[in-house]
Amino acid sequence: MGGAQSVDRALALLFLIGRQSASGISLSGLVSVSGLNKATVRRQVLALMRAGLVEQDAVTRSYHLGEDAYLLGLLAQGRHGLLSQAMEQVQRLARDTGDAAFISVRRGLHSVCLHREDGAHPIRTYALMPGAHHPLGVGAGSLAMLAALPDPEIEAVIAANSAELTSNYPLLNPDTLRAQVAQTREAGIALNPGLIFEDSWGLGVALHGPDGQLVGAVSIAAVESRMKAPRRAELEQKLRATTRAIEARLTRNQQEKRK
Repeated sequence: MGGAQSVDRALALLFLIGRQSASGISLSGLVSVSGLNKATVRRQVLALMRAGLVEQDAVTRSYHLGEDAYLLGLLAQGRHGLLSQAMEQVQRLARDTGDAAFISVRRGLHSVCLHREDGAHPIRTYALMPGAHHPLGVGAGSLAMLAALPDPEIEAVIAANSAELTSNYPLLNPDTLRAQVAQTREAGIALNPGLIFEDSWGLGVALHGPDGQLVGAVSIAAVESRMKAPRRAELEQKLRATTRAIEARLTRNQQEKRK
């Protein structure tokens, strides 16, 4: 009972912090609203911080939702958002191609993989897994999303990620990324020719909502031998068709909600 009560208290505090995450809430505020004593609140909040669900502003000392809370929200879209509407098409893409298919979304300066659907081909690439995040532009789906942004925003993203790109992705320096953005816009599809992991290639297309806003990306990953012409052209065709089908579903759902 004691353990269950502790979990209940921690979750109650998490919801209280979540409701005021934008402005933040102080320790004394949590004590006042929750009715718990100060020592208990501090102990529970520290546990939530260790889990990455809560973070504390270094200046104001107020509490906000943490990085992993945001990630959980994105993963919850599997039932409540984009993924629930895209899942059938992503599964079909993996089944029809035999390769791994993905849904990713933008998260600030990064992209996050929401779902991976493996095809039947026995040789697979594991470069991208659910929950993984990379600087925007790193990976086919991520690159497709970066290329869909306005030029000033692209430059701001690349500049902000410059150090991380240089440190962790030596084949994807800012100039290379700019060139890839240009190629993606010209082709209408993003290609990652093994620049992150050798022999792991990918294709990606940005997803747009009914209002034209970027909502995510669909991508395929496979070993290099399965991405050579003419097969790559077939994969591109199937990927584009999948994207169109998901966007049509998003539009239908919005129209139904308005009825």
